[in-house]
Amino acid sequence: MEIVTLPGQAAGGKVWLVGAGPGDVDLLTVKAYRVLQNADAVLYDALVSDEILALIPKHAEKIAVGKRAGLHSAAQSEINQLLVTKAYTRKNVVRLKGGDPFIFGRGGEELETIVDAGIDFEVVPGITAASGTAAYAGIPLTHRDYAQGVSFITGHCKLESRPMDWQSYANPNNTLVIYMGILNAELIKTGLLNAGRSAQTPVALVSKATTSQQRVFTGHLDNLDELASHPELVMPALMVIGEVVELADSLNWFTPQTQKSQLKSHELAALTR
Repeated sequence: MEIVTLPGQAAGGKVWLVGAGPGDVDLLTVKAYRVLQNADAVLYDALVSDEILALIPKHAEKIAVGKRAGLHSAAQSEINQLLVTKAYTRKNVVRLKGGDPFIFGRGGEELETIVDAGIDFEVVPGITAASGTAAYAGIPLTHRDYAQGVSFITGHCKLESRPMDWQSYANPNNTLVIYMGILNAELIKTGLLNAGRSAQTPVALVSKATTSQQRVFTGHLDNLDELASHPELVMPALMVIGEVVELADSLNWFTPQTQKSQLKSHELAALTR
């Protein structure tokens, strides 16, 4: 799809690519909150929590462009065009994404379009889904005694036609965090086992992380597909594979049932003055 601009006119607006964090409104950065408060239009993903959406000013135009597996509401080319169009008709355009926009958020692709259209932009990073999920599940992604490295990969690609280099992720001293991998759990399990990763490698699936609906399902690599098909597992969910998962029981601190926003709007406003 060719991006359409307005010939002879310059975009008067600016696009802010903003990470909303993993879900808990209290994990939104102060800068992200300040940018939202000045937004004239917000294009937001499905993973952005209702509590964060409630911070958007009432006068701002709100456009849902979120994508979920099998439920895509907008093609990427349409989102790119919307960003350009809004930058020509609005002053402050916010592209709001769950987690961090540069980690499996396609933020780089969207910014390439913005650059090609000659539009001013700024990036506001967010707490990644991986770091937020791990922290709230009591799983340190690295640990001197368990894991000396961590890899973030996507499990959303067509693994059967575009095979992953599973050998690169079979190192037992490396934590593996897989985004969007629930639907491909069996392929992921098979790939890692065939590459030599132990069947007894601890795994965790964390559902609705950092929210009051958070659930953690733990097991081992050899039953990863069974965990992924658990009837109580609700999307979005993230996979954590590695020895560090063993620490989840002892380092768990988060009580989802009592989760509530600690910062009120007027308190946030005070922080940004």
